[in-house]
Parts: sequence; C-alpha cells; structure tokens
Amino acid sequence: MEPTRIFDFLAYQLKNAPQAKCMGYRHNGEWTYFSTEKVSELVQKCSQGLLGMGVQKGDKIGLIAYKNRPEWVIMDLAIQQVGAIVIPIYPTISSKEYEYIFNDAGIMYCFVGGEDLYDKVEQAAPKIPTYKKTYTFDKQEGRPHWEDMWSDEGADKVEAIKAQIKPEEMATIIYTSGTTGNPKGVMLSHSNIVNNAFAVKEIIPIGDGKTALSFLPICHIFERTAALTYVYLGISVIFTGTDNLGGDDGDLKAIKPHFFTTVPRLLEKVYEKIYNKGLQLEGTKKKLFFWALSMTDNYEYNERHGGLDGIKRKIADKLIFSKWREALGGNVEGVLTGAAPCPQKILRVFSAAGIPVREGYGLTETSPGLTMGRFVGNGCKVGTVGPVLKEVDILIDDSEGEYLSGEGEILARGPNIMMGYFNKPDKTAEVMKDIDGKTWFRTGDIGKFISDKNGTQFLKITDRKKELLKTSGGKYVAPAPIESKLKEDFLVEQVMVVGDKQKFVSALIVPSPDALKDFCKENDVEWTSLEEIVKCDPVTRKYQEIIDKVNPEFSHIEQIKKFAVLAATWDPNKSDGSDAELTPTLKLKRRVITKKYNQQIEEIYNS
Repeated sequence: MEPTRIFDFLAYQLKNAPQAKCMGYRHNGEWTYFSTEKVSELVQKCSQGLLGMGVQKGDKIGLIAYKNRPEWVIMDLAIQQVGAIVIPIYPTISSKEYEYIFNDAGIMYCFVGGEDLYDKVEQAAPKIPTYKKTYTFDKQEGRPHWEDMWSDEGADKVEAIKAQIKPEEMATIIYTSGTTGNPKGVMLSHSNIVNNAFAVKEIIPIGDGKTALSFLPICHIFERTAALTYVYLGISVIFTGTDNLGGDDGDLKAIKPHFFTTVPRLLEKVYEKIYNKGLQLEGTKKKLFFWALSMTDNYEYNERHGGLDGIKRKIADKLIFSKWREALGGNVEGVLTGAAPCPQKILRVFSAAGIPVREGYGLTETSPGLTMGRFVGNGCKVGTVGPVLKEVDILIDDSEGEYLSGEGEILARGPNIMMGYFNKPDKTAEVMKDIDGKTWFRTGDIGKFISDKNGTQFLKITDRKKELLKTSGGKYVAPAPIESKLKEDFLVEQVMVVGDKQKFVSALIVPSPDALKDFCKENDVEWTSLEEIVKCDPVTRKYQEIIDKVNPEFSHIEQIKKFAVLAATWDPNKSDGSDAELTPTLKLKRRVITKKYNQQIEEIYNS
C-alpha cells in the first residue's frame, strides 16, 4: 500500500526495502548508523513517550538543531504519529523571533540539539504561557535528555491514533520570513508533502541501496521533503552539516554519496576552491587545467561530442574532471540545487565535468517543488528551473500589464499548495487569486515558459515581484526592518539593504548632511565636500559603529557585512528628469536604486 501520511514512508521502507543503514551521522567523531528496524523502534518509543507526557492531537512541538541528525527525523515522525504538529525552527534566528514563533504557535515542548540551543529556548520559556519543557538530543548534565521521555508502553494507543489521522490533516507549521514584520507560519498537511515527494521520486536518479548526503537545514521544507523521498526509495540518508564537507577528511569523501541537494552558494564555494587550486599550478599542469575549464564555457545538457572534440573532452575528463569527481566522493550521480537561482557558469562547469547538476524551483508554501530539471532524457535546459512537476499546474499571469512580452507572475495550483498561513487568514487571502473559478497561489516571482526543439516547456524565472531578498545560500532576508532600525540614527538619512543572489547582506547608506556636519565639527574633522567626507576614516568608522550596534538585533544571515556611504540624496522627484529613488510616499524604488548604484554594489561584493 502506498503511503498517504508522512509517517507511512518509514513503514513502507521497512516492508519493501529495509536498510542496514537507513540513517546515519557522525556522532562524537564516529560514524553511527541506524537500521530501518531501529529507526522504527525509536519512533514508536518516542510516540509512546509523548502520550505519556500528555501530548494530544493538535498540540505543537518544536524541533531545533544546528546540524541534521537522525534524532530530528525520528522525533518528526513520532510527533506526527500521535497527531501533534511539528514546528521546525531555524537555530540561528534572533531571540525575538524565537519568542514570537513559540507564542504564535503555542509550543508546549521542544527538542533541541547541542551548543547554546537549550539556553536559547529556556531564556524565552518564561514568556511563553503554553510552554512546559525542553529536551536535548545530546546528554547535558542536569538537563532533560530525549531518552528520558521514551516509553515501552502504549503501543495500542499509538496505533489507534495513527489509524484516525487523515492525509488532509495538518502535519507541520513552518515559519518563513515575510517582507516586513513577524514571520508567517505556513501550514502544510500530510497530503501536501506526500504528493510533492511522489512528484520527485521518479526524477531522482538513484534508488534502493544507494546513498544520499543531507546537509541543508532539515528544518526547511526542501531538505525535509528530500529526506522523505529518500526513505520511500530505500536510499540510505546520511546527515551532516556544511562545516566539514570538503577536503580529504571531509564528509563527501567519507560517505561517497550518490546524490545530494544543495544551494548555489555551496557549489560556488567548491568551484572557488577548484579554481584557486588551478591558479596555484605551474607550467603544463596549469595550462591543462585552464584548457579543460574552457571546454565547459558553452556546455549544454545532453549534447554529444564526436570526432576531435570528443577526444579532447575524454582527455580533459581523464586528466582534470575525474579529480573533481573524486573530491566529491567519486560516486555522485546527481545534484539538485534550489532555494536560490544558480549561476549558469556553475551548472555548466559541474555538469560538463560529469557531476550532473539540475535546478528545482518552489517555495515553502508549495511543499516545496513546482518544477525540476530532469536527470534523464531532454527534460533539462541551462538557464531554466525545469519542466513543471507531475500534478502541478503553472499559470503565467500577465493581467497586471507591467511585464515584458510572455512574462507574468507565476501562479501555481496542485495538491502541494499549503493549507494557508497559521492565524493569518488575511495574509492567506493576499497570496491567493481566483481565475475562472479556480484558486491559484501567487508565488511573487516573475517568469515565462520557453520551449526546446522537442517542444518541451521549461520555466524560466526572470525577476522577483516581492521585495524579499534571497541570498545565494538560499536564505530569505526582509530588508525593511533592518533599514528601519538603521534609520533610527540621525546620521542615516536613507538606507537600502542589498544582497539578492549574493553571499551576504550589505547596505547602501545615504548620510544626513546636517548630522554629518555636526559629527565632523565635534570630532575635529575638516569639512571639505560630501564626496570627500564620506571617504574619510573617522566617518567610515562611525557608520561601522552604527551597523555594529544594530546587527545583534538580527539573525546572523540578516546582519550587514559591508556597506557603502554614498555622496548622494534620494528624492521623490528629480529636477533633472532622472529616475527618482523614492515614491511620492517616500518608499524606496529598489530597482531604480539598484540600477543607479550598480557600480557601488559590484565594488562591495568584489572587494
């Protein structure tokens, strides 16, 4: 019988393809593995323990860990088996966000990994009326350990509850940042996630007995759905983090995975290391390296090479590309990248080197997949995010009339679309649109369909409608709260946070001339001109102090790493006829500013 609820996937593997290494991780320096039977046993013990703690259907339980680990997945399944709701939380968010999410969801218990997570949760606990207790996955003296709540009693009761859980019932609430204000809780049902796992199971190029490495945060729906698909396919999933992937002692070489999901920034880091090693070579070796690298420039998926060109590529593969594959473990049959646009250069370099990389596209609200490049046949095209997934419908909505020909907002329908935003029916209504009697989810992204010579349609993302930034690491950043905080200082007249598709977040700062003149006077800095003053060391140090003061109020990924102080003023209208930086209501025109100060932005990220 095919799974219909998330926890059914483990039972499916146990019956059809039990694994000696169902899940594993490096624990206390040693690789530790759990068989399918052992995972099933622990899930049952935890479910029974939850009932013994008084957990009831609909109760909310948090899961937080810095690194992916089997215990996280075990608790995820155990919580769902008793009808409770899983609240996965990013470990690096600010304390204010912890407090907001715990209160908004009404979390009762939380299971956490190591380091400072127990302290973070306990610090917020007194402000959360519903909260009862925190358990740790790692033994810590004087603190409740997750094994303390295991129970060998109540199996019949667990089975009775499982039998009553329907696929359309809510399984999890995932909090995702909005453009302003507090994060929104995306409600996903068992059916939402199960259908998305089924949609990609035939696309993942490996199956029973193969190994997948899981290092993207499993609290995000991208990695969580991927892990569920691995379980269904009988793939051993080995959990780790991003801090020890490469190198001779890294997890890639130790595990030798056949498949993994990633974000563009991690692929960029691998490529940077490869390129820098090439620069260190000398003589013939260096020439060979860059000769081989040049052959990836115009690579297209599924292209065939014969004659002299084919011979050259075989030589390049043997001398250069084979070493790249070995650095990733030597067995990689496929890599799926998502969460942010992947540079075409990266797609071409790795795929030409025999490391097939494909892009997928989706959102937390879509569980997450909407499209995905195929690993077999003609279902992939560089510069696109692939064809639409099975049972998903995509509509390009150009009804607002503000897009280029063929472009429009990407709307989606399907069994993977969220139930809505928790406690926010008004926000849910904002992202839904009725067209001809059908309700569509508004992604906020702009795109169009393009076809290949075989008539296959591929979705191409051309722009972002919403202001939310997305770093190359796939993390969302809401710029408005950061900008608002920075403008509280008198020296900051205007500020725009930048960082979309970049490694980190930066800021363009427009100084307040009067306040800056006062600062210069008080600090014995001779005023010459605005153009010269913004470059002098005392002024630069002062703006760095302002940023250093604000940064701790935000999560690590939201903190300003670099900035540029501009000798400029931003106005709602320009006497010279040029584009104004502000709207009549003094809101930032982000596209105008980005275009106008493109050189300064490039200098920030190239310095």
